[in-house]
Amino acid sequence: MVESSARLLRLLGLLQAQREWTGSGLAERLGVTPRTVRRDVDRLRELGYPVNASPGTGGGYQLGAGAELPPLLLDDDEAVAVAIGLRTGIGEASVRALAKLERVLPARLRHRVPALDAGPGRAAADPSVLAELAALCRDGERLRFGYRDHAGASTRRTVEPHRLVCTERRWYLVAWDLERAAWRTFRADRIEPRPPHGPRFTPRPSPAEGVSHRGYAARAVVRLRLPAEEAARTIGPSDGALEPLDAHSCLLRTGAVSLDVLVIHLMLLGCEFEVVEPPELTARIRAARDLLGRAVAPAEGTDSPRVEKG
Repeated sequence: MVESSARLLRLLGLLQAQREWTGSGLAERLGVTPRTVRRDVDRLRELGYPVNASPGTGGGYQLGAGAELPPLLLDDDEAVAVAIGLRTGIGEASVRALAKLERVLPARLRHRVPALDAGPGRAAADPSVLAELAALCRDGERLRFGYRDHAGASTRRTVEPHRLVCTERRWYLVAWDLERAAWRTFRADRIEPRPPHGPRFTPRPSPAEGVSHRGYAARAVVRLRLPAEEAARTIGPSDGALEPLDAHSCLLRTGAVSLDVLVIHLMLLGCEFEVVEPPELTARIRAARDLLGRAVAPAEGTDSPRVEKG
């Protein structure tokens, strides 16, 4: 009994982790026969989990949305609270979890979950679009969508989605553009999915540049005086792209809304670095150095201000 219950939990986890499974694929992952899989699926349905099945050689199992939440998980208020927390999260993991939750969230509860707030002066990304993009990244399926550029012009795109990145409270999709045969970064709030999506694809190697290098007007390449493995512990994909140079240094390609903000960003890394490009960044760093120097030392020929006691 304990073994069968544990297998049911594993089966449910597999159905939540991937959009669709073949019976033979589930049987292989669980180490049982396809007949046992069919029997376990029936048990999940008896417990209230809406598992859909499509017949034929190309058929499979899919976890669908139900009229009620699956038992022994969350009540209505808990489900809404978790969805709100996920929608206001800033990590890709939050979006992936939201995609799983919304797959089984009853329609009667969806209106109680507010839209994702991108913050003052930011366009709000549609949470349902983010969940759809996260699912396609996870499942390795092509995405078809309409895209509006900064001037409002719309184009149709077909891409292989790689990952979602949130930087400066704005969501971006990093994807391989099939028509242009190149990596591209798309603002999620400008994406209008146009299904049907697919087919599935084999993921390509990660792009050489991070979204923070290509997503801003102020860009830079700096040499960090520490190994790439050590730098990667504190510098994530949304901060920039790292490229190993030798055992003691690496290149960082990064960006920000302005060169002044970029100076602050580099200072907060907490390691020694040298600017490779652009030369304007070096000038801004010198200006910041002079400003900070005047802040900690009195101007030449003046006395430090006295503080009266008592």
